[in-house]
Amino acid sequence: MFADLFKRLTAPDPAPLADADARVALGALLVRLARTDGSYDQDEIAQIDAVMMARYGLCKTDAATLRAQCETAETEAPDTVRFTRAIKDAVPYEDREAVIEALWSVVLVDGVRDDHEDAMLRMVAPLLGVTDQDSHKARLRVMSR
Repeated sequence: MFADLFKRLTAPDPAPLADADARVALGALLVRLARTDGSYDQDEIAQIDAVMMARYGLCKTDAATLRAQCETAETEAPDTVRFTRAIKDAVPYEDREAVIEALWSVVLVDGVRDDHEDAMLRMVAPLLGVTDQDSHKARLRVMSR
C-alpha cells in the first residue's frame, strides 16, 4: 500500500508530496516518536488522533482511520529521514514549528519526558529544519497548556 509513497520519498530528487501523502508522513512520524520508548499507549494514540483532528479538520473516526494508515506506514518505513524530508519539503517553516509542537505534545502526553523520545525529537527537529531554540520554545508552549 505504501510502496509508492516510499518510492517517491526515496527518489533522487523527490517532488513535493500531495497533501494525503504529507498527512501520512506526519502521522507516521508521530507514531514513530510515540513508539520510541517501547510503549505505545492509549494516551499517545489519543494525542495523535487529536493532532490529526486539529491539523486537518478531521472527525474522530477519520483521524483514527488516518492514524491506522500511519501506523502501518511507520512499521514499513525504512528510516525516519524519509518522513522528515517529505515534511520539510511540503510544509513552510512556520508550520514546521507547529509540527514540532505536535511532536512534543505526543512526547509529553504521559507526563514523562523519556530519554529515548527526547533524543529522537532532538534528532528530528534539525532534520525538519527547525532550530534547537525553536524546538525548545515549542516544548515550553506545549508544557504551558
